Amino acid sequence: MQHLLTPYTHNIPPYVWWEGAFNDKELDWLQEKAKSAGQSATVGDGTIGDNSGGVNRSVRRSQVSWLKNTQDATWVFERLADVVSKVNATHYHFDLTGFGEPLQLTHYDQSEHGMYGWHQDYGGGISRKLSMTLQLTDPSEYEGGNLQMMTSADAETVRKQRGLIVVFPSYVLHQVTPVTQGSRQSLVAWVSGPAFR
Repeated sequence: MQHLLTPYTHNIPPYVWWEGAFNDKELDWLQEKAKSAGQSATVGDGTIGDNSGGVNRSVRRSQVSWLKNTQDATWVFERLADVVSKVNATHYHFDLTGFGEPLQLTHYDQSEHGMYGWHQDYGGGISRKLSMTLQLTDPSEYEGGNLQMMTSADAETVRKQRGLIVVFPSYVLHQVTPVTQGSRQSLVAWVSGPAFR
């Protein structure tokens, strides 16, 4: 059973979360693909979304790989599309067109204190409107690596739970704090649409 939860009661929450979209076997499959980002020479460091599009290790330390909408991964896109359509219909009512980019599989490792400092999800000339983060790692397997949202004057830490999807407007400031033990894997998706007016 899928559950939509939100810690907020006003009309446009800074984020909401969704449970139960993926089972353990599916999460295992995705997590192994994300872990390979930390082991393969064919993937690269995560870039930052400023005008340079380059690697700045004082802002971001992670390895990423990309999951395209191919035959073996279509089910992932369909599952996430179902979640985001329900979240959007309930909370945001944004004009969306779909996934304009591949899904990002991210690996944060303790060896480099993997992290991603405060940022918004703009980039590439694509109008990102909603961002989604799927936690792939069991919280017992790592320390640090907290997803935090700047919802007011103080940062709010999202609870850690394997399989939890956090959905938020792409303009919301957020970060991943340094991983101090173990490693953390996640899947990130961006849903595009016409520019805000």
